[in-house]
Amino acid sequence: MHADSTVPALRQTLSDENAALANRFRALFSLKHLAAQKPATAQTVPAIEAIAAAFTSPSALLKHELAYCLGQSGQNEAIPFLRQVIEDREEDAMCRHEAAEALGALSDKSSLDLLKQRRDDPDEEEVVRETCDIAVERIEWEHSEARRIEKLKQSDFASIDPAPPLAHAANKPSIPELERTLLDTALPLFQRYRAMFALRDLASPPDLPSARPAILALARGFEDPSALFRHEIAFVFGQLSHPASIPSLVQTLSNTKESSMVRHEAAEALGSLGDEDGVEDVLKKFIDDPEQVVRDSIIVALDMAEFERTGEMEYATVPLAQEVAA
Repeated sequence: MHADSTVPALRQTLSDENAALANRFRALFSLKHLAAQKPATAQTVPAIEAIAAAFTSPSALLKHELAYCLGQSGQNEAIPFLRQVIEDREEDAMCRHEAAEALGALSDKSSLDLLKQRRDDPDEEEVVRETCDIAVERIEWEHSEARRIEKLKQSDFASIDPAPPLAHAANKPSIPELERTLLDTALPLFQRYRAMFALRDLASPPDLPSARPAILALARGFEDPSALFRHEIAFVFGQLSHPASIPSLVQTLSNTKESSMVRHEAAEALGSLGDEDGVEDVLKKFIDDPEQVVRDSIIVALDMAEFERTGEMEYATVPLAQEVAA
């Protein structure tokens, strides 16, 4: 396919409210791939603009994923679009939280004032306040002397995380120690997130002796009072795709009193485990869930499950671009 037509074709699919949600997600991840190329290419800015153009969608699930992808692009051109989302109090809180997290992922010092305003605003949604708190800490850490001297384990994951894993000390922290930090609500969220990502890294690859104990430690995070924290645990389980996380993810998705922000993340995490026995059947039970964001997530999760089963290399990068043009 001709390079110039790739981004417009993907943009059209992403912004088409009549297109199947699964196809729109595949278009989004194709655009994310193009936006994140290093060094930047002629497609970088058009891909970012194409992602941002879909913020007009009524789907909170799609919009929160747009914000996530802009943060993962690593490109400063995404910053104005993300600030606009945070500043719009009419926008869905799940989407605004993701935009704040994305500014943290981009380590954007120029957004510190905005993030601090939202963090300190008592009228702001709790999930937005908490995310702004973590984003401020992440940006300040990224530009700190501590950042330069800390020794961090090389992660198996390419994602830009809301917090780095805890640094290597002379004595490697044990899983029980990390679990204590993870669950200690008296500690700053940023520090607890660092324990979360340290545990994640101890669970990968899945055949490590530490993998299952680390998963079980992380699963205890579903008892936390913060919906933001619980949703991040589910996100990490989606990255790990470890069968030991299935029982806690099923329990979380099945709990109709749980925040839809957490249940949606549990659904998508189960989608990444779609080739495991019984997972698809569980997902199908929630296809008519009363919560729109959960229903939408089930559609995406079943598409991910299909992708896991077929063993495709990537969830919709260039192959989709060719399909769109066909």
